[in-house]
Amino acid sequence: MELIAINEIDSTNNYLKKLSWESDLPEFTVVTTEFQTSGKGQRDNSWESAAGENLLFSFLLRPVFLPAREQFILSQLTALSIQEELDAFIGSVTIKWPNDIYWKDKKICGILIENELSGSTITESIHGVGININQDNFTGNAPNPASLRMVTGKEYDRPTILQAILHRVEYYYRKLREGKRNEIVISYQNAMYRKTGVHLFEDESGIFQASLSGVEPTGQLKLTDLAGKTRVYHFKEVRFII
Repeated sequence: MELIAINEIDSTNNYLKKLSWESDLPEFTVVTTEFQTSGKGQRDNSWESAAGENLLFSFLLRPVFLPAREQFILSQLTALSIQEELDAFIGSVTIKWPNDIYWKDKKICGILIENELSGSTITESIHGVGININQDNFTGNAPNPASLRMVTGKEYDRPTILQAILHRVEYYYRKLREGKRNEIVISYQNAMYRKTGVHLFEDESGIFQASLSGVEPTGQLKLTDLAGKTRVYHFKEVRFII
């Protein structure tokens, strides 16, 4: 594992992509920073993070053994690695589909995965992660942020948490290489936000009640509504009402 630490950059994903274009980087090259000037989340949403208080990092995988149609498993293994590590500190940590990390009903981590494809092959996969660790004041428009410090009142050693998460990623990535994907899939589904009970959701037709019934290998979310109908959604087609 090669770790590149930079005090300030636009985004760790952008920096790592540029490095990868310029040279043949090994898998598990990791870029960390104290502050991102243009941190981004899914669909170009911004990510607020105070300088020097949180974990901002990206790492590189080259999963050429994995068919492009199965790329969602990469999102699952990263989300699961972070969920497990944070849950060991504060409990009640879950994965809100597809890969946000929540403590109860508050978001504590965002993940942005950018895959480069060549035909049916994934030539590289860059995983950008922002985890709220020691920040206790958020001034942006995010509706429900949380951090480890906000939950416990304690200060945390960020490099130690980073190393622990990366070790978990390596563990699950090795399982994936060995063809043992079921452990990842089952553990991910067991860790899902609102995995039990009936909850409110909203799609283009309006608000409805449903329960989670699983996630397709392609990453689509399956819900079962009160009429017993299975509804299947791609990312951004349905919203959890919190």
